[in-house]
Amino acid sequence: MHPDIREIQSVIEAESGTIQDVLGEVGKVIVGQKHLVESLLVGLLADGHILLEGVPGLAKTLSVKTLADTLDLSFARIQFTPDLLPADLTGTLVYSPKTGDFETRRGPIFASLILADEVNRAPAKVQSALLESMQEKQVTIGTTTYELPKPFLVLATQNPIEQEGTYPLPEAQVDRFMLKLKVTYPTKDEERRILEQMSGAKPPRVRKVATAEQIVKAREAVRMIYVDEKIREYVLDLVAATRRPEDFGLKISGLIAYGASPRAGLFLIHAARAHAFLQGRAYVTPEDVKALALDIFRHRILLTYEAEAKEVTSEDLARQILEHVTVP
Repeated sequence: MHPDIREIQSVIEAESGTIQDVLGEVGKVIVGQKHLVESLLVGLLADGHILLEGVPGLAKTLSVKTLADTLDLSFARIQFTPDLLPADLTGTLVYSPKTGDFETRRGPIFASLILADEVNRAPAKVQSALLESMQEKQVTIGTTTYELPKPFLVLATQNPIEQEGTYPLPEAQVDRFMLKLKVTYPTKDEERRILEQMSGAKPPRVRKVATAEQIVKAREAVRMIYVDEKIREYVLDLVAATRRPEDFGLKISGLIAYGASPRAGLFLIHAARAHAFLQGRAYVTPEDVKALALDIFRHRILLTYEAEAKEVTSEDLARQILEHVTVP
């Protein structure tokens, strides 16, 4: 093992205990959904916002709320509706008769952990206000710009089956989400455990086991994790294959309208580092990249009409790319 990696390994071991405590606490409430819970922590560690998609009742909101309960961070749940205004999100200036001045009243966006429930129900003006906070980590009220707390993370949910009264998210905003997670139904055994656990006299509760300072320190440790040049090259090849699949022997170019943006490669490196951290490793392997590639490409590969006519999904194409691109 490289001497520098030994040093990084000792830092990882020192900082990873807190995150393992968080995993343990979340597991008391959330049955199964291992990939979902790990991916939420990847977003937290890699400083990347997350979009969760799934039918109602799959514990999307509960997962985020439970994660928030284990962290000593400010938390706000915002239920997005068609009549929501940007000021309902960011805050506004309120006139004070006593002083004769306008005072700033901050909105719920000034929390460290934001649950944006049914994010696609809000109109364009609200989406643009959310976009500024996600990208710039700041909010403008009147003529003054305010910094948002650190860490700051948006976890948004959307329902894929009910489209009445919804607004498709702009591609520019969707690209700001590091991961798009598809939440699926539990197995029969998992559902049995859910019934036993949640229908009892005392539903399980979690403890706060991590502070903002511990999360910031864990993030610093994640950024130290070693990424070999071959891994970087592999990430570049995966991203390139979404744009020029024929260069990699894939006959899917007629199905992809637009490939992944450069942000996809950056996010893939950050997320792979966070995944390695969760495994207690000081270096990234191709398996770390593969574990998160689908969640990073799912919303970044835009399909042609031909693909939609053939009922091919972006996930199908991402899987083909992962199978064909040579692993270092």
